[in-house]
Amino acid sequence: MGRTAEKKPVLEVVEPIGARILIRKDEDKKTTKSGIHLPDKIEIPTLTGRVVSVSAEVENDDNYPIRQYDRVLFNPTDAIPVDFEGDNRLFVVPVENIVAVFRKAE
Repeated sequence: MGRTAEKKPVLEVVEPIGARILIRKDEDKKTTKSGIHLPDKIEIPTLTGRVVSVSAEVENDDNYPIRQYDRVLFNPTDAIPVDFEGDNRLFVVPVENIVAVFRKAE
């Protein structure tokens, strides 16, 4: 009796091309800073997210100090949603739409 070869699941990745970054958008807030709970129909849209990956062009350009896992503030105007992993929180964003990177003070 021969062994049947087990097929390993093929992992799919999303790699941004050009001057773009892949961002996982933070969850939309359900409460205000003062603790007021918002109904499901009313949400404060978030413009922050975590960098999943950066294109080679951005990674090799010293003008863009953005790295994987950075938390960023971005303008969602030109963000392209990625239907991946079923959570609809991934977006490919042009690097010029990244307006700030959150850093810890040293």
